[in-house]
Amino acid sequence: MKEKWMSFAIIEANKGLKIDEVPIGAIIIKNDRIIGRGFNQTENLKDPTAHAELIAITSATNSLNEWRLNDCSLYVTKEPCLMCYGAIINARISTVYYGASDLANGFVSKVNRNVILNKHLKKIESNILENECKTILLNFFKTKRKKNKKT
Repeated sequence: MKEKWMSFAIIEANKGLKIDEVPIGAIIIKNDRIIGRGFNQTENLKDPTAHAELIAITSATNSLNEWRLNDCSLYVTKEPCLMCYGAIINARISTVYYGASDLANGFVSKVNRNVILNKHLKKIESNILENECKTILLNFFKTKRKKNKKT
């Protein structure tokens, strides 16, 4: 089931790829239903906070007409940053699943998971469809480097 939901996050990442954004996608699930979706839009919106996770959280809260996302799961193609983890905790999301780890900017990689687990965020699981999630990011940055070398 985790792979099924992550494949929807990958679809969101591909939406970002089509508009030349860093291809990261996220979805939020409640009761086996997608209630929120998002992909990175920092370049398009000229907004450093327009990360896939935050857009998915906003989408989910609008769906539920409620800021508390109790009993919801977030699926995201890349390990969330510190800013996104703050939002995840504040939104009371209970489970986070991510695909590719981010050793440079990821938050979970840098801290003991027990430190960030709390009464709302109960579980974090990594490496869901990891190869697919990594590949889309690696290909995006390879293409960017090639374009930059030509200019």
